Amino acid sequence: MSLRELYQEIIIDHGKQPRNFGTLENANHVQAGHNPLCGDKLMLYVCEENGLVKDVCFEGNGCAISVASASLMTEVIKGKSTQEIETFFTAFHDLLTTGQEPSMDLGKLMALSGVAAFPIRVKCATLAWHTLKAALANDNKTVSTE
Repeated sequence: MSLRELYQEIIIDHGKQPRNFGTLENANHVQAGHNPLCGDKLMLYVCEENGLVKDVCFEGNGCAISVASASLMTEVIKGKSTQEIETFFTAFHDLLTTGQEPSMDLGKLMALSGVAAFPIRVKCATLAWHTLKAALANDNKTVSTE
């Protein structure tokens, strides 16, 4: 199996069976996100205590890339500090917008690296991340990628 095939398999798996899908009763940050260009919508629920993300879930619908990205993001950020999350956000965003190898290990997030070749899909892959950033900043407006 090639690396490209593995990445496609990860995206399909997370797109069809997203991890951490649902609501979170003890969330102290709730944020809506929307990509009006393709219709991706999500609601993100975050339980953050003392600068650490204790738990995170999401609900919504969208393309496989959008759902897979949200699912992978939730796996990556659990137990991380808000500073670590900002570092992941920057590295992931740079990967998708420049196509250059990240300066840190992004783990399974690398499955979305091929999105860089399709600029219109970058918004699909980054919607959950922009929504997370707004949630942690307590921005109550719906995040839009437009």
